[in-house]
Amino acid sequence: MVEPFRDLDPAVIRGNLDRVREHAGTEIEVLAATKYVPVDEMGALVEAGVGLVGENRLQDLEAKRERWGDAFTWDFIGNLQSRKVKRIVPAVRLIHSLATDSSLEQLERHAGPQTEVLIEVNLSGEETKSGVPPGELEAFIARCAVDVAGLATMPPATDDPEVSRPYFARLAELASEHGLRRLSMGTSQDWRVAVDEGATIIRLGRTLYG
Repeated sequence: MVEPFRDLDPAVIRGNLDRVREHAGTEIEVLAATKYVPVDEMGALVEAGVGLVGENRLQDLEAKRERWGDAFTWDFIGNLQSRKVKRIVPAVRLIHSLATDSSLEQLERHAGPQTEVLIEVNLSGEETKSGVPPGELEAFIARCAVDVAGLATMPPATDDPEVSRPYFARLAELASEHGLRRLSMGTSQDWRVAVDEGATIIRLGRTLYG
């Protein structure tokens, strides 16, 4: 079980963020994944200059937004449960994990004109991962009544970042085929490879906080 990040040092986070940006450039968005950052520790991210954060769970998203509000831009990066769509939509800029027709139905009911989503694509075929199979992507996009801004994926967990490269390259191909501009891919294990393959958003945890 992953332990929460505690006693975060803003200077360390700022230094890590600067190093990431030196490699990734200024046009790629660096999203701080805050699933394991307690509410009280979020202030260290503010001091470090983090502007974009991503939450995995609705209850944590609501608790942190209540405390920190406009200090951050908020994205939702966790598994999107259809019964929670109504509350997630007004709380975030972007949903990274649309993958089911039941969530699509809820988005049609509750999305506003500014709602943007990323469709999660399961490129590895792992049964434990959510996501739309690549062969069903075109039809899924056609059924989507809100603005599909891009695609997201999570390749298999690995100690070798190069293992992720073909998955990221394929996601970039799919986005290009469908005229989609955003690519949310790459985490602390493989973000440099994701940048090489065209990521526009990278999602980092321990790389920033370590």
